[in-house]
Amino acid sequence: MKNLLAVLLLFFTVNTMAEGASSVPQMGKEYDQTTQIIATANPAKIEVIELFWYGCSHCYNFEPTVTSWVKSLSKDVTFKRVPGLPNPSWAPMAKTHYALEALGLTEKLHAKLFEAIHKQKTLDPTNELAAIDWITKESGLNRKKVQEAFNSFSTSTQLNRAAQIFRASGATGVPSLVIDGKYITSLSTTNSNEELVRVANYLINQARNAKK
Repeated sequence: MKNLLAVLLLFFTVNTMAEGASSVPQMGKEYDQTTQIIATANPAKIEVIELFWYGCSHCYNFEPTVTSWVKSLSKDVTFKRVPGLPNPSWAPMAKTHYALEALGLTEKLHAKLFEAIHKQKTLDPTNELAAIDWITKESGLNRKKVQEAFNSFSTSTQLNRAAQIFRASGATGVPSLVIDGKYITSLSTTNSNEELVRVANYLINQARNAKK
């Protein structure tokens, strides 16, 4: 009986260790290195970038999760959203993102914009003029001021930078999370919003340890 218990205990221990090992995210599976190292704004901080597109239903569904997660991040982590730009049809929403930032309307209209596209289905994410009209209506600002934000030199510069980041990340879709300019994980490699956040937390810890 004692021998049987010892064997069972050993079996349980080995299985537990194997399960623990398998739960560790694997490079090439749940995450990968970025195609190129992406310079971060502050090397002393761990920078997390969400690559997204307002027209993406997966990004819309991920929004509540990522918003809640960001609030739990440590002080040594910074977070920012960068619009994905794999092709020209995504440019209108990329410009919309930077126009909202320039106008100080991101906090007010970010979630509403997702809702307009995916819930109310009243906005075509590939139509720039429709986006200008929508912001004008929702914000109460002069339409000319909104247009200027869309067509500013700053917006153009940030669009170019967003396209560079997307290429350098090696992203094949959105939502994707780039950790400290070195690692990338995405919904397509993790298969759930919760798992995407779990892998991102693991990569944040990896980046933190590398800075020590």
